[in-house]
Amino acid sequence: MYPFTNYHDAIYRQSNKFINDIEKAINGEYSAIDCYAKLANLAPNQKERERILEIRQDEIRHYQQFVQIYRELTGKVPQPKIVEECPGRYLSGLEFALQDEQKTVDFYMEIADAATDQLIKGTFRRVAIDEQNHAVWFLYFFTKAK
Repeated sequence: MYPFTNYHDAIYRQSNKFINDIEKAINGEYSAIDCYAKLANLAPNQKERERILEIRQDEIRHYQQFVQIYRELTGKVPQPKIVEECPGRYLSGLEFALQDEQKTVDFYMEIADAATDQLIKGTFRRVAIDEQNHAVWFLYFFTKAK
């Protein structure tokens, strides 16, 4: 006997969670795009501003990849929203970004592990690596600014 009443409902709930996680990833990337534009404007020098804008470009690419995955899985266009407000000061913005990027690495690896499609699995693993790289840059800038 199965430990649940309806096998098909269990599969549906799992895929529903997967779609919800992708929506959460889309919102996270959308929020990061907005935040990093603000953070770049607060940067104390051109070199840091350029690096933050490069990171922002990565986030735009991630956002587009996730939207494409979402559309392929659901046939719908997501309605992204900002889920976290970006701090208005450079140092607190860097700390916020650093912590967010670190949490995001784990979240994206969980999505990759749950994915059965190899393209989706690979996309989320690659994006997790990018996010880890972003965290290192934000840690560098944070340490330097402190």
